[in-house]
Amino acid sequence: MLEKTDPHPERKWEDLEIGEETRSSPLTVTAQDMLDFAHRYDPQYFHSDQEAAKDSLFGELVASGIHTAALWRIMDHEVNGNIDWVCGVQWDEVRWRKAVRAGDTLTAGSRVLSKRPSDSRPGIGIANMQHWVENQDGDVVFSFTSVSLVYRRAA
Repeated sequence: MLEKTDPHPERKWEDLEIGEETRSSPLTVTAQDMLDFAHRYDPQYFHSDQEAAKDSLFGELVASGIHTAALWRIMDHEVNGNIDWVCGVQWDEVRWRKAVRAGDTLTAGSRVLSKRPSDSRPGIGIANMQHWVENQDGDVVFSFTSVSLVYRRAA
């Protein structure tokens, strides 16, 4: 269970620096994690059946792409949960570049690409971010860019 956090962290849009990067702690994915997620949300055989997955293109059980995105969210919250986000409004250039396999250890990274104040909401700023997840070999397994709204300190 995730810890309860302050709904309005102190870090605001003004505090984001263009070019700043974050990197999460490592998270190791188990076969049981993949099976539990797949049985509930993405029951394709190469995600949900270890034996049948041997006959797939992957040759073994692999994590669902949606599972990988959910793991990104957990890792990203560790390093960017101190930002007073309103919400995300757009993901672009979404790529699942490499399969995530049981035993892989993942880390999430992000970079602030640009930011600007909202034209229509004076208390809000817009942040454009690049996000990625790497495995233990440094291979990017998942990446995307995002547009998010962030509360501002002053209108």
